Amino acid sequence: MSDYLVTIGLEVHAHILTESKMFDGCPANYAGADPNTFVSAVSLGLPGTLPVVNQRAVERAALSGLALNCRINEHSVFSRKSYLYPDLVKGFQISQYDEPLCSDGWVEIRTAAGETRRIGIERLHIEEDTGRLVHAADGSSLIDYNRAGMPLMEIVSRPDLATPEEARLYFEKMRQILVWIGVNSGNLEEGALRCDANVSVRPAGQAHYGAKVEIKNINSFRYVERALVYEIRRQTAILASGGVVRQETRGWDELRGETVGQRSKEFAHDYRYFPEPDIPPLQFDAAWIEARRAELPELPAARRARFEQEYGLSLQDADLLTLERSVADYYEAGVVAAQSVGATPKEVANWILNEGFRLLNDRGEAVERLALRMPVAHIAAIIDLVAQGTLTRSVAKQVFEESFDSGSAPAAIVAARGLTQISDGDAMRLVVRQVLEDAKAAKAIAEYQGGKSSAIQFLVGMVMKQTKGQANPQLTRTLLEEELRQRDERS
Repeated sequence: MSDYLVTIGLEVHAHILTESKMFDGCPANYAGADPNTFVSAVSLGLPGTLPVVNQRAVERAALSGLALNCRINEHSVFSRKSYLYPDLVKGFQISQYDEPLCSDGWVEIRTAAGETRRIGIERLHIEEDTGRLVHAADGSSLIDYNRAGMPLMEIVSRPDLATPEEARLYFEKMRQILVWIGVNSGNLEEGALRCDANVSVRPAGQAHYGAKVEIKNINSFRYVERALVYEIRRQTAILASGGVVRQETRGWDELRGETVGQRSKEFAHDYRYFPEPDIPPLQFDAAWIEARRAELPELPAARRARFEQEYGLSLQDADLLTLERSVADYYEAGVVAAQSVGATPKEVANWILNEGFRLLNDRGEAVERLALRMPVAHIAAIIDLVAQGTLTRSVAKQVFEESFDSGSAPAAIVAARGLTQISDGDAMRLVVRQVLEDAKAAKAIAEYQGGKSSAIQFLVGMVMKQTKGQANPQLTRTLLEEELRQRDERS
């Protein structure tokens, strides 16, 4: 691979969350509906219909541009993009071409090797989505126009991506930001977020790019990486054998694990762009742009940095807690709730990341469910019960899980199940003596008496098991040391 250079660019297509479609009042919440039930005269392109621009869609697209460090252009024009395809009912798409809404942005990604890479964004423009082809097993195809006319942003990166991993990370970053600011659902399975990947391979030392191959409509982070890995190998093999890579559009076949040819790749002039005659140019003054900027929340990168600085979290923990805005909000609410019991932000982070995330994963639930499953007051209560010595750490984990599943308050669970930590010295001494008489303890006792101090941990574990995790760990260790010392003195 070092003999060849790889250049990748991504075109991310993101539905804009609005109540109606891009150019008429047809409802936009078509997900899960029967085919061709969320359509209108405008979205079907019937004769005599005229488009009316969805103001909220424009505002949210501009908000997205600002979140992606773009410039909002004060003059923006809609154009007709003409091509014949079954899912494009009018024979043209209302889009933007040489005068887009937003230009010249960037996002930063961090690779697995820890390298931070800034990826340029050439443009963000608004358009209407097309319909959707549904292919049947018998080779026939049906068309569902529910998606036609949906407000859509196309976010075009510069050719700054060099590896499939970077492309996946960039796509993930796009989803994080757009969902974070509330302009996109992030639902890849429903097609609300998808991408086209453009990739070219050329021999090292060659100045001009190789032929550009576009892989269309990828709706998975894993698929975009896998498709690019395959396509780079395919193009490299062609070049290595003396062949010529054709500029074309291909699709990703996950079952076969390969890209498949679809059609020759169009050039811009093939679309015969010209200004949309039924929509006047959009004009934005500085006040309008600043009003959009004022709507921006604290973005993920800024919040992650603040979590590190303000709460003393590691980069890894802060990163995990800011993957989704709902989790970041939940964590900060937990920090506030835990302040009343003197808990640190790090303790709250540990309970959320270790127990909260583990249980969500075990139950197969999304992170948005965490706040419903485990109110922050319950996390604060568990931290307080451990700090007061009422619960051991291991029992606290049991209480956390039961509270997560049942919704019951931790104190009520402790009272109902009698889970209070055992700190009574006399009662604990009896348990310790019973454990030391157990045949299973003989080896650890011998090792401890032979100078291996760490062997006592095995004995502590036996006591914890005997008391179902309720023994005070420090008291347990102290009593074990006393009993073992007395045994040495008697011998």
